[in-house]
Amino acid sequence: MPASGCFGPELAELVPVDRLGAVVTKTVFAQARSGNPAHRLGESAHGMLNSVGIPSPGTREFARSVLPAYRRIGVPVVVSIGGLAEDEYLRVAEELAGAGHAALEVNVSCPNLERGGVTLGADVDAVRRVVSGVVARADVPVLVKLSPDLTAIGAAARVAEEAGAAAVTVCNSFPGLAVDAGTRRAALGNGTGGLSGPAIKPLALRLVWQAAQAVTIPVVGCGGIGTARDVAEFLVAGASAVQIGTANFARPFVMTEIVRELPALAGELGVTRLTDLVGTLSF
Repeated sequence: MPASGCFGPELAELVPVDRLGAVVTKTVFAQARSGNPAHRLGESAHGMLNSVGIPSPGTREFARSVLPAYRRIGVPVVVSIGGLAEDEYLRVAEELAGAGHAALEVNVSCPNLERGGVTLGADVDAVRRVVSGVVARADVPVLVKLSPDLTAIGAAARVAEEAGAAAVTVCNSFPGLAVDAGTRRAALGNGTGGLSGPAIKPLALRLVWQAAQAVTIPVVGCGGIGTARDVAEFLVAGASAVQIGTANFARPFVMTEIVRELPALAGELGVTRLTDLVGTLSF
C-alpha cells in the first residue's frame, strides 16, 4: 500500500492500483490546515527531505469530498488521522465513524502543541491515551504509525498493542536538516524536515525487526522500499505488509510493478507464499 501522503486518488486514473492491498490517505486533521511555508521539499543523497506540514481540508470536508474519491479506487481505504493535541485525534475518529473506510492509521508523529511541539509519539503514555481513545471511538481496525524518534520502538509498539491497536506501522520519516551554506539558512521553509527514501532503509529494517519482536499484532514495514527485493527484506525482518512512499514520486508505477514481480521473487527465494518469509530473520 502507499504510505500516507504519497498517493492521491487522482493517480488511480493513470496507475492500475486494483491489485494493491489498500490505499492510505493523507493525514486528516479536525480543522483545515494549509501546511508549512515553502520550500517544502528538498533532495538529499539517496533520499528526500520534506516539510510539507500535512495540509488538510478538515474532517468534515475530507469525508464529503476526498474520501469518496479514494473509495472509488476499489480497494480498502485506510484513513490516516492526526492531531496537534491529544483530544483532536479523538474528535477526528468520532467525526469519521461510519464514513465507509476500512481502517484508521493514527499518525503519532505530529507535534503535540500541549507539550510545546514535542512529538506525541515520543511519549509512550500519550500514545497509550490516544490509541485507546481512538479505538474506543472507531468502528474499524486501528493501526498506529510509530515515529523513529523513540528510545525504544518496541516499548511503544507494545503500548499500542495493549491499547487495542490492530497493527503498527514502522516507521515514519527520520528528522533531518538541510543547510544552504551560501545563504547560511536552512534549505526548507520550516527549518527541519523528514528524511525518507533509500537512505533510511537499513534504519527502518532494524526498527521493524525490533517492533516485530515486541508484539503479536502485525507490523507494517515502511522506509526506503523501492523494489520487490526490498519488500522481501522487510517481510524477513518481521513485517506482514509494507507501505511505499518516496519511490512513488519518481516512479508512479512502482507499487504495481512490485506486485507483479513478487511471485517470481518468491520462487527464487524458495517459498510458495510470501507469508512464509515473515519473521524468518536469523543471526
